[in-house]
Amino acid sequence: MVTFAGWSLPVQFAGTLAEHQAARSEAALFDVSHMGQVSLTGPNAAAALEQLVPGDILGLAPGRQRYSMFLNDAGGILDDIMVANYGDRLFLVVNAACADADIAHLRAHVGAVEVHAERALLALQGPRAVHVLARHAPQAAALRFMAVATLSIAGAECWVSRSGYTGEDGFEISLPAAAAERIAELLLAEPETSPAGLAARDTLRLEAGLCLYGNDIDAATTPIEADLAWAIGKRRLRTGDFPGAAPIADQLAHGPARRRVGIAPEGRAPARAGTAIVDAEGAIVGTVTSGSFSPTLGSPVCIGYVRADLAADSAPLGLMIRGQRQPARVVKLPFVPHRYAR
Repeated sequence: MVTFAGWSLPVQFAGTLAEHQAARSEAALFDVSHMGQVSLTGPNAAAALEQLVPGDILGLAPGRQRYSMFLNDAGGILDDIMVANYGDRLFLVVNAACADADIAHLRAHVGAVEVHAERALLALQGPRAVHVLARHAPQAAALRFMAVATLSIAGAECWVSRSGYTGEDGFEISLPAAAAERIAELLLAEPETSPAGLAARDTLRLEAGLCLYGNDIDAATTPIEADLAWAIGKRRLRTGDFPGAAPIADQLAHGPARRRVGIAPEGRAPARAGTAIVDAEGAIVGTVTSGSFSPTLGSPVCIGYVRADLAADSAPLGLMIRGQRQPARVVKLPFVPHRYAR
């Protein structure tokens, strides 16, 4: 267990490798109740939220969810968030370390903001997740990737999205905190399901090429540098009515100075966050922001930012590991293909 943002979080149960493999082959259950959960209501909630993010929130249909970001005026990412339209409200999941700032930001710009401190959040991930959940909520099987619905699980009202942070098929389940332990035990009683901690969650999301706020994205990083331009709505680009629209448009037109890339070291030593990335002459051209050993690939992988002219697929790089230059190359993300239920 570790302490993070005021929460006590499980790092591992049976070991990171076993939990990682459970999510890739069967089903793994993560307790991610430290994430902030917020609802926005009122007839102008979507329009108000659009003034803070680059996503098309007005075009988000009921029963659908979208990835977006709070931005500052320089186009920097204040937090990355999930936004779901439940018809009567917009439901947001935000990062724990950013939750207080995000809630204050929302309250300053949006009307009715309800913080769901009384709700827990479970993530059931893996190729067997749909079979496990459908035994207790049959309607879950009909959801597709990024769909949301209110489902009853063992008598509790649950807000369920078919999404996650592993690259696998799966579900995130917001539920009353009072029912969380009971429902977690119910799901863990299924033969396919294993408990998993945040260490496996990190290796899974790294293999999937997904960003971790505070490591791979932050207030000094734009969506264009982070290879997240796909999260900017086409209509929003035309209207330019979101924070940082001008610098983001400039980077789209002329290219950013640096880009986030996947990197495959040629040796066996993993490059951790903060590792310097160098070119053939030994000049520093970037920094690793996330790195670990990939249990699925059996080799180290990392994500980092490099000078834009060195971001092409297969471009040779060097990683300064324990004072020695280790050869590496740029590779396309994700390292492990996504298996979402599209």
